[in-house]
Amino acid sequence: MSLLGNLPVQDNNSQPYSTNYLSCICLLLNPDANPLQSSNHSRYKISEEAQLFLTGPVSTILIPTFYTLVCLISVPINICAGLVFIRKIKIKKPAVIYMLNLVCADLLFAMVLPFKISYHFNGNNWIFGPAMCRVVTAAFYWNMYCSVLSPTKAIIACVAMWIFSFAGSMHLLFTEQTFHLTQLGITTCHDIQSSKLFLCYKMYFVTLCCLLFFLPLIITMVSYTRVIMTLSKDQPGVPDHSLKKRRAVFLSGTVLVMFVLCFTPTNLVLIMHQLKDTEGAQIEDNADILYIVYLIFLCLGSLNCLLDPLVYYFGSSQFQKDIVLCRKLCTIDAMKDFCFAMHSL
Repeated sequence: MSLLGNLPVQDNNSQPYSTNYLSCICLLLNPDANPLQSSNHSRYKISEEAQLFLTGPVSTILIPTFYTLVCLISVPINICAGLVFIRKIKIKKPAVIYMLNLVCADLLFAMVLPFKISYHFNGNNWIFGPAMCRVVTAAFYWNMYCSVLSPTKAIIACVAMWIFSFAGSMHLLFTEQTFHLTQLGITTCHDIQSSKLFLCYKMYFVTLCCLLFFLPLIITMVSYTRVIMTLSKDQPGVPDHSLKKRRAVFLSGTVLVMFVLCFTPTNLVLIMHQLKDTEGAQIEDNADILYIVYLIFLCLGSLNCLLDPLVYYFGSSQFQKDIVLCRKLCTIDAMKDFCFAMHSL
């Protein structure tokens, strides 16, 4: 998932092209490439600034290292959470269905992370083919928009949410995302796009952000704020369970903060960039800073895979009991193995 920073340029002998990486000042069609030759990848030349960014430490070391940590931690804890929900807790409960849905979204995201990690560690060179690039790109958006909608009627809402998220990313599945850069000898994935598709991408991402993020954001903020305010008030005639109320208020506030911090900055920068004027020198001057900010927010958004299990833990007393039980069983098994090993000596 990358910010679509379209900086179109026109070469006298080629079609206009642009780059998603905002630090890239220009992108020219390779004059040596045969336009009639059939190939799975389009071939381009890019500026020196673009080369420095694509081969720099931010995109080849910092980002993949961060994603590696997220992947290594999120996979086991989400698998554990999924097993607890399926085997120990009644799935018919709406809250459990919602949390199991989050587990699926987080695991989907974690499954495609190794492809992105390999891509960045390999110098932003995509080696898995154009089709897999489109799938991985779309899966990044599936995770984001499957993780932000709050279901009321759990099963129907979750199914509808996946359908909407999948439908919203169909454009990415059927649009070429891989481009070969002859100067660097690499094939990029979703980092370079044709400026001929600028208006199409602009309408696409503005619509996607508004319908699948900002609308749910408004609904979620209003709903959770009302819930927190209601729980914080003393209601006459209702027994005061202070501990449970404080726990519910804390959990509601945590979910709201996670939602806002993980997804709002990324979507806000994305839609701001799509809506701003794409002409003028100021865009090129501020491009590097804006994209670095976007990368930081994008990494921050991936933390939802690690934070979601905290919601499961604090939101379900049964989940807490099962985790404690699993820990005790693991401790007992470890002690048995240790005693057996000592006895064998």
